[in-house]
Amino acid sequence: MVGTFPVITLCGSTRFKEQFLEAQKRLTLEGNIVISVGLFGHSGDVEVWTPGTKEMLDDMHKRKIDMADAIYVINVGGYIGSSTRSEIEYARANGKRVLFLEPDKTI
Repeated sequence: MVGTFPVITLCGSTRFKEQFLEAQKRLTLEGNIVISVGLFGHSGDVEVWTPGTKEMLDDMHKRKIDMADAIYVINVGGYIGSSTRSEIEYARANGKRVLFLEPDKTI
């Protein structure tokens, strides 16, 4: 099968590792190319907290948003932290669709 597949970058707190993995699987099976985080700092990947790494990963995630048609926000219980809020604002400023796991009550 040859086709055009939408690209979606997952965003959200890395404390929601299981929900990231579930969304990645579901969105892939729905016919999307899914870009996710490389590490789950709030779920035990301690490498995130070495000097300079978190900043690099945050910048890298914005580049992943650049490659995407849309972002999908993993907002379990409505939670959206400051890093994710920054990614949502960045995506919107760059004309990307913003989709949510749960309805966003902050807009």
